[in-house]
Order: sequence, then structure tokens, then C-alpha cells
Amino acid sequence: MNVSTWQTIYECAEKWIFEAGELLKQSFTEKRTITYKSNFSDLVTDMDKKVEKFFIGKINETFPEHKILGEEGFGDEVTNADGVVWIVDPIDGTTNFVNQQFNFAISVGIYENGEGKIGFIYDVVRGELFHCMKGKGAYLNEKKLPALENTSLNEAVIGINATWVRPNTRIDHHRLIPIVKNARGTRSYGSAALELAYVACGRLDAYITMRLSPWDFAAGIILIDEVGGIVTTASGDEINVLDKNSIFAAKPGLHESILKEILR
Repeated sequence: MNVSTWQTIYECAEKWIFEAGELLKQSFTEKRTITYKSNFSDLVTDMDKKVEKFFIGKINETFPEHKILGEEGFGDEVTNADGVVWIVDPIDGTTNFVNQQFNFAISVGIYENGEGKIGFIYDVVRGELFHCMKGKGAYLNEKKLPALENTSLNEAVIGINATWVRPNTRIDHHRLIPIVKNARGTRSYGSAALELAYVACGRLDAYITMRLSPWDFAAGIILIDEVGGIVTTASGDEINVLDKNSIFAAKPGLHESILKEILR
């Protein structure tokens, strides 16, 4: 696909993201319909569904040959990464959207044959759009983000949920406790997309989680790659963009030193 075509895709995605953001802001004064997926902490609202359907309608109308993988299941059944695949999270941080009307984002990652090409993470309330096109750098609104530089663990602020530093079924939490103890600090924002965007822009130095779906990380890993960061699974393996993964994103150098602690 040529450069001008990707530029068209980029411009369309950006326009739709801002339009979707307006839908979400307009909904703040309306009564929400809330249902649950696997448990009471796994929320889905009428706006999650409305925004995903909005994107699907726009993409199907404009790029009918493209495939869509959406969190709420209104897109395609995507079984392989062939062609162009849009990976859409209409509201990443739905609990925050419901409880706080803050710290949530729209996330859109666009891939071609499994390679990340375009990433958008839009913090609707703050008006911060993190965006990139492969090979052209990453931006926060109009400001180009600088390349990430190595940071020592004792100077690092790490994004991690408390779930993973207590007994759980996905990792021996004792491996993470020294990392948390030796870091400058930890944070948890309740939105994986924003936490990955914060690694890209330097607000966080690393982000570790043991369970994310493609729509949670698809855009973020493209952004981080554009500024020289490293994203792997918590075991150091390559990410499968169409499957659930553990995610470990960090500045170069710091990624290696933390990974040694996790794998020791």
C-alpha cells in the first residue's frame, strides 16, 4: 500500500476518533445502561457498544476491504493478520468512564499483515491525542515525542496493578516484589491504553501486566516502537497482536534489567 493511501487512512481515523470523543462527552449527562461480562468489575456500557458500531460503520463504508477486531464483538471474526486489520477499543477504562468520567481513552491500532502501521490513543477528557504512523515518529497532539532514553530502576516509575504483586494464577508475585520495592514509585491508572501511551511519552518508564486483549495494547505498542521503547510479553517473547498476552513495555535498557528480575 502506498504512502498516500496510508495518509488517507490516518486522516480518516483521526477524524472519526474526534467524532467518537464528542459522542462520549455528550453522554456524560445521560443515564448509562451498564451490563457485565465475566464479573462485576468487567463492565460494558451502551456507549462502548455505540462507539464501536460508529467506527465499524465508518470503516466498512470507507474501506470495505479492511477487517475490524473490536472489543464488543461487532466487528469481524479475525482469525489471521492478513491484509489491513483495525483493532478498536471504543472505551479503554470503562470502569473509570462510569465511576469517574476520567482516565479512559479511545484506542485504535491499524495493522497490515501483522505489522503495526498506525496508532491512536485519545484521552477524551484531557484532549490528549497520542498518535503515530510507522516510521514518522510519535506525537502528543502536535508535539513530536523524543526518543526514549534508558533509566535505572531506582529512578523509574512503573505502571503496575496491585493484583500482580499479590498471589495470583498468572505469575509468581515474588518475582515482581523486588521490582516494585526498588523502583522510585508505581502507578495504576485503570486504562492499559493510557499507561502504554504514558510509557511512550515518558510519564511512565515501564508498564507490566499479566493479561491484556489485543484492543488494549494494539495502538500502544506501535506508539512505543516509534520512540524506541521495547514491548514484549512478561517472558520476553514477541507479542501476538490477535491474542491475549502479558505485556511488558519499557524504555530500552530498563526493559532488559527488569526482565532479568522477572525471569530469575
